[in-house]
Amino acid sequence: MGKQQQASMSENTVEVYNAPGTHRIVLVCEHASATIPAEYTRLGLTDDIARSHIAWDPGAMSTARFLADTLDAVLVAGTVSRLIYDLNRPPTSAGAMIEHSEKYRVPGNSNLDAEQRHTRTERYYRPFVARVASVLAQHAPAVLVTIHSFTPVYNGVARDVEIGVLHDDDTRLADAMLADTSAVSRYNIQRNQPYGAHDGVTHTLKLHAIPAQIPNVMLEVRNDLISDESACRAMAEQLSRWLSDALLTLGTATPGQVRT
Repeated sequence: MGKQQQASMSENTVEVYNAPGTHRIVLVCEHASATIPAEYTRLGLTDDIARSHIAWDPGAMSTARFLADTLDAVLVAGTVSRLIYDLNRPPTSAGAMIEHSEKYRVPGNSNLDAEQRHTRTERYYRPFVARVASVLAQHAPAVLVTIHSFTPVYNGVARDVEIGVLHDDDTRLADAMLADTSAVSRYNIQRNQPYGAHDGVTHTLKLHAIPAQIPNVMLEVRNDLISDESACRAMAEQLSRWLSDALLTLGTATPGQVRT
């Protein structure tokens, strides 16, 4: 049995990869899977749309797995499409079970009643949140890093940014990473791009890290840079060095830059 088989554990809606990992970094990949359970009849979408970037973050999970291997870190990931439930959104958000994504309508999410929304929240969101909290508690003092990818062209507009370093009120880890980008100097790196806190994308950070003052960051990688396993592995190695250098900086820096 290989390392991935030994270290991976699935519980319907949550996957924990490299559970014995000892690094203080805890990795999270909310949009790891495009899987739509059969009962949802593909949400009324064609197969190509149901497998497109609106359903998941292509390359993010593979990159996160390689990063977990490189760091010896635990990775917590979702196992269903974000079109079923976006695990990076609270139940009160319209984006949790989105009706429109980019130019596409999601028929299976139209006019969901309160009971349907509650069922999905309890089935997918609650177990995921509980498992992330549990893993963070086991690795205290922890660091939370979430891994995402984004499409190179959105609504017909090309994106020049290649890696986004996203944060909410706690800027410590993002600042340390942006102060030294030597490990990833070949890329166009930008703060809070192509999304930022105002887009509602920092829910996981706000829920699990900021109240407990856990250093945290959300990394967005343009998905054409992680389009195959070799590219994912190479990206993970660079992200590993970048994160490690930033944590060394944080270890000698005075606490702060948590805005209140």
